[in-house]
Amino acid sequence: MKSGNRPLILCRKQLDLTLELMANWHKEILPRENGEHVEMQVPIIISASRSTDIPAFYADWFFHRLMVGYSAWTNPFNGVKGYVSYKNTRFIVFWSKDPSPLLAHLDELKERGIRCYIQYTLNDYVKEGLEKGVKPLLYRIDTFKRLVDRLGVGSVIWRFDPMILTDDISIDDLLQKVENIGNQLKGYTEKLVFSYADIAMYKKVKHNLEVSGIPYHEWDAAKMEEFAEKLSAMNKDCGWNFQLATCGEKIDIAKYGIKHNRCIDGDLITRLAWDDKELMDFIKVKIEDVPTPSLFGDLELPEGAILLPQNHFFISTHRKDPGQRQFCECMASKDIGEYNTCPHLCEYCYANATKQLAIENWKRHKGNPISETITGK
Repeated sequence: MKSGNRPLILCRKQLDLTLELMANWHKEILPRENGEHVEMQVPIIISASRSTDIPAFYADWFFHRLMVGYSAWTNPFNGVKGYVSYKNTRFIVFWSKDPSPLLAHLDELKERGIRCYIQYTLNDYVKEGLEKGVKPLLYRIDTFKRLVDRLGVGSVIWRFDPMILTDDISIDDLLQKVENIGNQLKGYTEKLVFSYADIAMYKKVKHNLEVSGIPYHEWDAAKMEEFAEKLSAMNKDCGWNFQLATCGEKIDIAKYGIKHNRCIDGDLITRLAWDDKELMDFIKVKIEDVPTPSLFGDLELPEGAILLPQNHFFISTHRKDPGQRQFCECMASKDIGEYNTCPHLCEYCYANATKQLAIENWKRHKGNPISETITGK
């Protein structure tokens, strides 16, 4: 790179992203329940969680820990116990296949001034038995609608994730499953997020499928394109008008109107919590008043302006978390979950090394359900 400014510009951008991440993981010395003072991360934005289904199985634990003011987790890479304080938390992104337990706790979040949205994975692998631990499909669809009634459209995001091919599931089979759910969610969601199951790349997924004897197929570029084209056509033909997006995918299928998703999305957080000045200051968003129309009635807004209620707008300042995967567009947050703790026991699971280990940790949790950690250790 010979251009004099380009390396400096790239370094500055990376520095800005790193500083944003560090700001979200600000640390303080704070007391545990036993009186011991320890170093805790004090994040503004929480992810709950990519590592396990906290809403489905650990909602009571989480809201108890929120009341106490902190929780603990074990770093999966070095086994070191860490602590997370909720004293500054302003926003939570929940991830779940059964967020129905959250319905009993939403008022608690409101009382604490904490906003949220839900990444709701609503698949249909009932016939194939790939998700034996999840509730019946109609129950899950009804839960989706009940959550939207409480939180509003836009606060519950539909994920059909992953799209998996097997001897028994073709591209057309997947599209039929999507169509069935999509028709029932019309008017209840703005977006459909999906990913193509990349099995060979994830050793846990490959191992779990092979142990269970699931005859999986890998996606190739041609199959991805075929699926994307047909899904885009279905979105129009069915009148859904969902925003279609992929999660963590390299392939560019924008020509079908399908974007790269941002699951921890600074713009969506702004849309849902634009009146939280502390949160807006943290993510560096400035809320502006919509200007008065010109004499000719034209509304002159800056390029890229995103409209908000009460005649406000903002310009996106979303920045990718440099600590995430290459094709992940999420902004910085602190995930509070732990791997090997999800009792859904889905056959394609990437978060459990084995089903037995997940069951053991679930049993340990039930023996100590308000412990500092999910696992009761």
